Amino acid sequence: MKTSRVSFAAALAAGSVLVLSGTAFAHVGVQPIGEAAKGGYATLNFKVPNERDNASTTQLEVNFPVDQPLTSVMPQDVPGWTVNVEKTKLDKPLTVHGKQVNEVVTKVTWSGGKIGPGMFQQFPVSVGKLPENADQMVFKAIQTYDNDEVVRWIEEAKEGAAEPQTPAPVLKLAAAKGADHHAGGKTDEAKNTEKDGGKDAGHGHDEASADHGSDTTARALGIAGIVVGLGGVAFGVASRRRSA
Repeated sequence: MKTSRVSFAAALAAGSVLVLSGTAFAHVGVQPIGEAAKGGYATLNFKVPNERDNASTTQLEVNFPVDQPLTSVMPQDVPGWTVNVEKTKLDKPLTVHGKQVNEVVTKVTWSGGKIGPGMFQQFPVSVGKLPENADQMVFKAIQTYDNDEVVRWIEEAKEGAAEPQTPAPVLKLAAAKGADHHAGGKTDEAKNTEKDGGKDAGHGHDEASADHGSDTTARALGIAGIVVGLGGVAFGVASRRRSA
């Protein structure tokens, strides 16, 4: 009976740790710094973990989708690494800010540095304009180790199927910002509120207070889960000591 209590406490504590830690980061991935909105510009971080215990990553190659050409790609300097940018000519020039663009970046390669075992490195790139008619972008990447091993992160996930063993980095695009988001612009709701003499102001404050309350409740529940997990561990240890 006491053994069952100890096992339950340990399982509860482990569950709490899993909930807090989230999904393990193990693949080459891409995340925007801030937001990557359709039709806008963004800074992307390509995150590269070293998954080997006996080798170091010495090169990363990122391929940019040719069917979603980006007219601006500017890598940030990463100390200890050399960057090489490759471009290709477009069959049909693009017009950006009134100027024609005849070629776009199709590949960026970082080399000469080293990502040791148990470490990771971020490679920032400023890009734009992002596609206006797509929900995501896929950047196929190739990771090279100093033992000549090459890992190709190029598999595209299929809806309803399990995640591929070596998935390609995928950038999710947020909804495009409308005209109402520009400085000085006012939404129809704001204009109607002004006409009504600010009658809806109190209602807006109530909604904000409700949102704040919900956030506080969520945090409280999260802390309570941690406390329960730790309490379970303590209870299990105490039970074992008494049985001894």
